[in-house]
Amino acid sequence: MGREVELAMLDLRYESYRMKNAALEVRLLTSIAQRGIEEPLEGVDQESRSILLNGFKRYRCAAKLGLGMVPYSCLGEEEAVGIVNLLRVSNTKSLSILEQAAFIDQLRKLASISVAEIAEQLSRSKSWVSMRLGLMTEMSLRVREHIFRGDFPVYAYMYTLRQFMRMNGVPKQDIEDFVVAVSGNKLSIREIEHLAQGYFRGPESFREALRQGHSGRVLDWMRQVPEDPNGCNEFERVLLRDLEITQKYMQRVMGKSQQERRLKNPAFHAQAHLLSAGILSRQRAFFDSLRKLHDRSGQAPSRVCAAPGGDEPARDSSSSPPQP
Repeated sequence: MGREVELAMLDLRYESYRMKNAALEVRLLTSIAQRGIEEPLEGVDQESRSILLNGFKRYRCAAKLGLGMVPYSCLGEEEAVGIVNLLRVSNTKSLSILEQAAFIDQLRKLASISVAEIAEQLSRSKSWVSMRLGLMTEMSLRVREHIFRGDFPVYAYMYTLRQFMRMNGVPKQDIEDFVVAVSGNKLSIREIEHLAQGYFRGPESFREALRQGHSGRVLDWMRQVPEDPNGCNEFERVLLRDLEITQKYMQRVMGKSQQERRLKNPAFHAQAHLLSAGILSRQRAFFDSLRKLHDRSGQAPSRVCAAPGGDEPARDSSSSPPQP
């Protein structure tokens, strides 16, 4: 049942579980100033305080407008019960998938229950719950802070960075370094996607420039490289594709070869030994050819058709991206 509560009596311990959106909050502030708070804040009642679960934007707007009392609705008398009730109506309350994930992770800790039990309480499938718990596991604390604070767009994380983690085996620390480097720069989703492609697939000089805060300069450099390789002949397009495939599988092999506990069958080791020996026997010739290609393409920027990027073993500074 709804009632009025004092703004000062609301417990904000779950504020970091909800995403901030500065533009939306400005519009909401104008609306509340004109019409007041039309939808009650929601939380859990415990002793003399109410723990807020939903309505943090309205709370901050009310505080800015000097409102002492706000409409409030109780979702339960226990945190776990309140979280379950909030998640059950999350489709209509517009909780994002990461907000759902954060609350589900907290629910598991509070109630000490299994994935199956959570799924049953929420009337969801176990895969629905597991996927969201997996999101929290793969996300570092700093990445979570930047995303929930609104400094890094959630869409870019979900549909760009996670692909690098899942498809290319990019380590969690590298994802965190990238998020920290570009957060708060008000970049578009497309610009972040461009930077991610260069950061995870390009040379070290590219990553260093981005880590030093020169995202604008790096984007300017990338704009000099056409995205469409249609200006190339068929032989050149095939080679570009071969380079992309080589880079992709180099990353995959490096990631998987480090998982020693999963590499235990004698049949695997016998075949891996032979194959790796064949590759190693060609490493000097391969890298000599690659280095010559890198140097030639860097000395002829006007003829470059595309630049998939690569982590070359040795670089000539004249052919690397401009240093900041």
